[in-house]
Amino acid sequence: MAIEQLTPTEAYDALNEDPTGVFLDVRTEAEFQAGHPAGAINVPVVFFPPVGGRPTPNPHFLAVVEANIAKDANVIVGCQAGVRSQHAAELMQRAGYTNVANLLGGFGGGQDRMGRMVPGWQAAGLPVSMDNGDGVRYTSLSEKVRPRK
Repeated sequence: MAIEQLTPTEAYDALNEDPTGVFLDVRTEAEFQAGHPAGAINVPVVFFPPVGGRPTPNPHFLAVVEANIAKDANVIVGCQAGVRSQHAAELMQRAGYTNVANLLGGFGGGQDRMGRMVPGWQAAGLPVSMDNGDGVRYTSLSEKVRPRK
């Protein structure tokens, strides 16, 4: 099944209509710390090396997501431009998540499938937060995952 695509305004409205909905920011911890949609939680789908190189998948992505988000929750997944979040939404859907949508344009803006520019969450003037405390930042969310033996 195709992943639903939401503009930032549609995502904001959907989250306001469902107070139990979750905004999952899959950008890196540094990107998240610099500002993110208000109320978002952070689980990076990939990690970038400190100097150049290729990104590597977060091997604990699904385990951390499953420890923090119910499979039937309404989840909007966002990243910087919409590409990483699309990949993360597809991973989640294959893992059994039933109500997952991708944020078109992400936080910083991007392009839709037709190549048209799509403003991101920030450019749309939607609420941005700098809250990086327990319960929203990756390190605290990942603590809920028990090490496997």
